Parts: sequence; structure tokens; C-alpha cells
Amino acid sequence: MSDLTKLTLKAALEGLRARQFSSEELTRAFVAAIDAANPRLNAYVLQTTDKALAMARASDARLAKGEGGALEGAPLGIKDLFCTDGVQTTAGSNMLRGFVPPYESTVTANLWRDGAVMLGKLNMDEFAMGSSNETSAFGPVVNPWKSTTSNADLTPGGSSGGSAASVAADLCLAATASDTGGSIRQPAAFTGTVGIKPTYGRASRFGMVAFASSLDQAGPITKTVEDAALLLRAMCSFDPKDSTSLDVETPDWTQSLGKGVKGLRIGIPKEYVVDGMPAEIQALWDQGVQWLKAAGCEIVDISLPHTQYALPAYYIIAPAEASSNLARYDGLRFGHRAGGTTSLTDLYETSRAEGFGKEVQRRLTIGAYVLSAGFYDAYYVRALKVRRRIAMDFDAVWDRVDAILTPSTPSAAFALGDKQVDPLQMYLNDIFTVTANLAGLPGISVPAGVDKGGLPLGLQVIGKALDEATVFQVASALEDAAGFVAKPEKWW
Repeated sequence: MSDLTKLTLKAALEGLRARQFSSEELTRAFVAAIDAANPRLNAYVLQTTDKALAMARASDARLAKGEGGALEGAPLGIKDLFCTDGVQTTAGSNMLRGFVPPYESTVTANLWRDGAVMLGKLNMDEFAMGSSNETSAFGPVVNPWKSTTSNADLTPGGSSGGSAASVAADLCLAATASDTGGSIRQPAAFTGTVGIKPTYGRASRFGMVAFASSLDQAGPITKTVEDAALLLRAMCSFDPKDSTSLDVETPDWTQSLGKGVKGLRIGIPKEYVVDGMPAEIQALWDQGVQWLKAAGCEIVDISLPHTQYALPAYYIIAPAEASSNLARYDGLRFGHRAGGTTSLTDLYETSRAEGFGKEVQRRLTIGAYVLSAGFYDAYYVRALKVRRRIAMDFDAVWDRVDAILTPSTPSAAFALGDKQVDPLQMYLNDIFTVTANLAGLPGISVPAGVDKGGLPLGLQVIGKALDEATVFQVASALEDAAGFVAKPEKWW
């Protein structure tokens, strides 16, 4: 079968179980696709072909006996933020280039337990700090989509740019990703894929290279809402090795799909109408409201008054936590060690200057500043108070609505290099997504339309804590109504 790589995760799993093709055949098809595309797209920083084929053969042996896990034989891509035992993990940084973990992250261990196959490690913004995948030490990922109005290379979004681009270009069935301020949902919106950030604590952070520990959360990027439900269930589990892991059952979210949404109350927050928002984004949001109304939802206008402070609060809290987390990379205990230094201080300074890129250095400087003695109360403590207010805004509306609908991003994918000169313009990409991280809520991006250049646009559904079921229910209804089937034309 020549179109094996175009299969959804669900269809591939059904085909494997029906013995229509083998996991080795499927894996070889993806390896060939990656070999052909990666020189141009740069989605994978490391291919693990031999390991993938060995895992595929083991899966085939289990399937032949009528055994196997929920993901048996399915080839996946792994964001290079998840530690993989015996396989280099860099978090997109020169600081960790060459680091081979002697242990497995809990999320990837869950995937291997369920029979998944690892195709390789996916490119990402350095230490997940970025919205365009341009801060990676391995170079930017190129979005497989092209605008009909320009031939410019476009960003796939960030920080999970490699994950989103590889799914959109059929270089894996699905991919793991992570979301600190929108790094699953924004790339999904930019590439016409589905991405969900679950409730904070659903997925273990053990073995994930830390950015901002109170915000980081793992999730999948997939081709369909059903695929997202399948993969998220495998990724999530209680983990005593993560002190923030929630000891709760992981439901079968596929049961929430196709149930219909009649009677659900959908909140539309007025604060998400922002100055300068493109008319196409507003039109898509309005269309989403009409789709849900036609499906039987009650539309409720709501207010989340502290939304305007979310981005400033996020860009204080996240860098502060990063400056603490990344202090371990000092040239002695972890990471790159500079040569030719003359003192301990010189070793620290030179190792970190050589190992960290400019954006990471910028955020670590901000973090150190807001945590310093003279500014801790003025900035960091105040940002924590704003964060609590944002969470309270959501708490105040859940008795009136079951889920909230917003745009996923303030624009379609932009050209690589367009926003690098102005960090504030880049940070604004997270304007619709950071609130869910600050409040620890689940959020999903569903592809729902295209702009005038034919580029994909997404709608976001935010739900109550631990109520991914309703988020999937609404997302499934949007997916059905939108009927989004567009794919990038192959140019790579």
C-alpha cells in the first residue's frame, strides 16, 4: 500500500489488527517518507530507524499471537523534550547536545508499554521557549503548508513545531508534544492538526526536560480528534515520581466522541476580541458559534476580566521558573562544559553563554531579574496574584457554561523570520492559549477553516479541570461541522 503514511492513527491500528499490513511495512513507509522530506522540513533532529524496525518486528510478533497493547505497532514521533533511555535527548539546545539519558520519561514509557514504535526525536524551540521553532539549535522547522499568495517558508508554530509539521506532512501517525503557554495548540492550529493540552497533572512530567514546572504539560498532536483521544489516554497516568501528578482515573475519551452536544452551554468570552485581530479569525470564531448553535448548544456570553493580564503574568512566571530549573546547567553537573576557562565563575559564565541560545538567555535574564531581592514582590508575587485571579475568573463561569470557545491563534502561520526582530510580537502568539496553562485547564485546538491564502486556522475549546470528556465532545462536534479535510500540497 503506497498510502500507508496517510492513515489516521485509528485506521492504522485497525489495519494492523486485521493483518492488512504489518507494523514493519508501516514503519518502513514512514522511514522512507522521513528520509525524503526531512532535509527540507527539518522536523526530526534524530531518526531511530534501527530501533523503530526492531520495535515494529516485536509488535508484529505480538499481533500474530493475537496479543498487543492499545497502540501496538503504531509508529510515532517523540518531541525531543521527553527523555528516551539510550537515545539522545537535547530539548533543542546545544547545552544538551550529546546527552543520552539512562532512563525513560513516564509518558514515553506508557507508549512503549502500549506497543507504540519510536521513529525518532522531533525538533522544537530550545527548552520549549518559542512560538515559531526558530530558537532550536538544530535550525527552524519548515511548515509543510504554503500560502497561495507567497512561496515563503512558514513557521509550523512552537515550541512543538517538529511534532506538528511531522503529523501534517504524514511523517508519523501522531506525535507527543508539550504545552507551557500554547506550545501544543498553536502549532496544531498553524498546521491543520489537532492538539490537546490536558488538565495540569494528568500526564506525568517525570523525564520531561523542565521549562516552567507549574505550567508544563504533555499532550498529543494528531490528525483527528479521535486520534487525540486515543493517544492522550495512553500518555496519561498517575506517577508517584511526579509530585504534581494527579491520582485520578484516566477515562476512555473516545466514548465522548459523536455523542452530540445538544443542551451544552458554550461560553464566549468578550475579552478574547482583541485589537487588530484579523477579520478571518473573527469570522471563523463566529462560524464556530453558529456550528455549535446549530448542533443544539446554548451560547452564553461571559466575561473573564483578568484575561488582559494573562500574557504579562505568564512572561514573569514562566521565565522565573525557567531561571530556577535551568540553573542546573552550570558546566559541572549537567550539560555543555566550556573549555579553556580560568576560574569557576568563568566556567559557569562561558558554559552557559555557549550552551544557551539568545532567546533562552533573554528569558533566564528576565527570570533572574523578577526573582531578585528588590523586585520579587513587585513582579513575581504580583504575577502569582494575577494568576490566581485568572483561575477565579474561570471558576466563576463554570456554573453557567460547560465549555468555552475561542480562536486558537491571532493569525495563520507567518513566514520564518517575520517576528524574530520583535520578541513582543512573537509573545503575542500565545494570547489565546496562556490562560488555560495559568489556570491548569484542558484546552484543544481543532482545525476549522483556512485563510485567504489557504492556510489552516483553528478553534480552541477550553474545559473545566479534569473534564476532558466535554472538551472532546465539543471538539468532535466542531470537527464534524467544519469538515476540514485540507492537506498541504506536497512540495518537499
